[in-house]
Amino acid sequence: MQQEIDLLARLPKPKRNVAARGAAKTPEVVAKSREYGFEYFDGPREYGYGGYRYDGRWVPIAEDIVAHFGLKHGDRVLDIGCGKGFLVKDLMSACPGLQVFGLDISEYALKHCEPEVIGRLHLGSADSLPFPDKSFDAVISINTIHNLERPQVLQALQEIERLAPGRGFVQVDSYRTPEQKELFETWVLTAKYHNYPSGWIDTFREAGYTGDYFWTIVE
Repeated sequence: MQQEIDLLARLPKPKRNVAARGAAKTPEVVAKSREYGFEYFDGPREYGYGGYRYDGRWVPIAEDIVAHFGLKHGDRVLDIGCGKGFLVKDLMSACPGLQVFGLDISEYALKHCEPEVIGRLHLGSADSLPFPDKSFDAVISINTIHNLERPQVLQALQEIERLAPGRGFVQVDSYRTPEQKELFETWVLTAKYHNYPSGWIDTFREAGYTGDYFWTIVE
């Protein structure tokens, strides 16, 4: 049954200097961030992460994902927007024998992935997944599909549903109040489609997506 669930509840809250990001944000910075190269992952903070390095913070999230989906040895999981493969690595540790794979649009991220996930990560986009129907027991996509335009968001949701009907989890950029929306628009670099939760739920329904979901909100 589709539900709103915070599978990232145990992830440490990021420290965001929204004013500094807003002051540095220009069309050139946004364009460079959307290349998803060195600047976005490991360059200055105004371009993105400001250094994207493994620190173990995804370990409890992996444990909660395994528990939520009842995953076991031999099951297949796909992480869409896997970056350097941190969650892929931690899902493998959380459930030995779990077959975990990742997909990301960034060649830079895949070339700088964690050693444990070499050979498990694919280059590609969320709106066109190179896997057969019903080929995964769970598909995860955290803070990724909102980086597409709305028509491609619908396609991405349909692709997730195609690979794991009713067994998806997506987390997307959102806001509950006009004040949160203003903060979001000051901070965001890569999101092309975003909405209030009610708008996202309408989008899920339009796409025929029946998996679970939650929101990333700048506060």
